[in-house]
Amino acid sequence: MSTPLIKLVNVERYYDHGPTRTWVLRRINMELQDGEFVSVMGPSGAGKSTLLHLLGMHDMGWSGEYHLLGRPVHKLGKKERSELSKKHFGFVFQSYHLLDTLTVYENLDIPLSYRNIKKSDRDSMVCDTLDRFQIVAKKDLFPSQLSGGQQQLVGVARAMIANPKIILADEPTGNLHSSQGKEIMEMFRKLNQEGTTIIQVTHSETNAGYGNRIIKLVDGWIVDD
Repeated sequence: MSTPLIKLVNVERYYDHGPTRTWVLRRINMELQDGEFVSVMGPSGAGKSTLLHLLGMHDMGWSGEYHLLGRPVHKLGKKERSELSKKHFGFVFQSYHLLDTLTVYENLDIPLSYRNIKKSDRDSMVCDTLDRFQIVAKKDLFPSQLSGGQQQLVGVARAMIANPKIILADEPTGNLHSSQGKEIMEMFRKLNQEGTTIIQVTHSETNAGYGNRIIKLVDGWIVDD
């Protein structure tokens, strides 16, 4: 049996409020294989976004075991986790998170500027990405000049530009019209067919239908997988 891409063993997350403790995730055990397209579903407050941020290593305050490509994330320090996160993950958020003062081109360049990549190589990567996502004509526009769907397309392009192994998407079509949402989901399907593992949090049965697996959370517990 090959090593799972992601393996969580008894992962838990809680917040202390004085003497009381609020549990957000309880005894999460799961394995994800390379190339899966997984949808995490459940009611509001079930712990879906918390799970996503934990996987992406934005959140450090959990207990249990987390293995990524066989590496024990739970034993790594903050710096090593950050490097692993940058290397393997791309993030797509519901609210796009584009930088308003930068053009589409500059927004795509930002994640590359954090890596040791020569300017000329970065330029060619940005141009390739603009081409791949069919947004070349938008490269000099600012986010405020784009529709919601176009902004989210740029968000997906930015998440993909450094060729991450895994895309984490939190309600990626939540602010879009259905036709724009469909375009984004078709793009995810294509990326998944090309080998990218996708983990999305969604309330939409339609969006979940693009994947090959649904994990249901209720009150922090996995109730169905």
